[in-house]
Amino acid sequence: MARGASQDNGRKGFFSSRANIVLAAFLAIAAIFLIAEHRAHVLGFLPFLLILACPLLHVFMHGGHGGHGGNADNSGETSGDDRGSQAHRH
Repeated sequence: MARGASQDNGRKGFFSSRANIVLAAFLAIAAIFLIAEHRAHVLGFLPFLLILACPLLHVFMHGGHGGHGGNADNSGETSGDDRGSQAHRH
């Protein structure tokens, strides 16, 4: 038995069902109404969200550059794993 090239293992896309299309349309209309009615509230908080983003980015992205300070605590030991020299230490 040869399998056809168009066989999709029984999986269908999200928009293949009429109920899913109605759900997507309902969610789109609800999103438009929410944005239209609450635009003033959201736009009022944007400056505060920008200020809050700076410390949050620092906290969550800090480990990517190896921490503060140099590698002064290295005792000259070398191993096959170089990740130890870039560990995040405070």
